[in-house]
Amino acid sequence: MPIKMGCITKERKTELLSRLSRIEGQIKGLKSMVEDERYCLDILQQVSSTFEALRGVSKVIMRNYLEICATSALQSKRKEKQARIYDELMKAIYKFAR
Repeated sequence: MPIKMGCITKERKTELLSRLSRIEGQIKGLKSMVEDERYCLDILQQVSSTFEALRGVSKVIMRNYLEICATSALQSKRKEKQARIYDELMKAIYKFAR
C-alpha cells in the first residue's frame, strides 16, 4: 500500500502545473493537427515532443519523491515505514526504469 503524503514542494507544484498546462496545449495541438489532416511525420514529431515533455514531468516528480518522501521515510526510526518505502522504491524502479 503506498504511503499517502502530500509532499510535493510548492515550487515543484508550480513548475509541474506549468509544464502540464504546456502539455495540455500540445495535446490540443495534436488534436487539431489530426483534424486538419496534417502530414503524418509532422504529427509524429509533435507526439515525440509531447512524450519528452511528459518524461520531464516524471523526472521532477521522481526527484521530489526521492528527495522528500522516500528520504523522510528511510530516515524514520520506524522499521515498518522503512520497509514499506523500500518496497515502494523497488516497485517504482522496476516500473519506471525502462
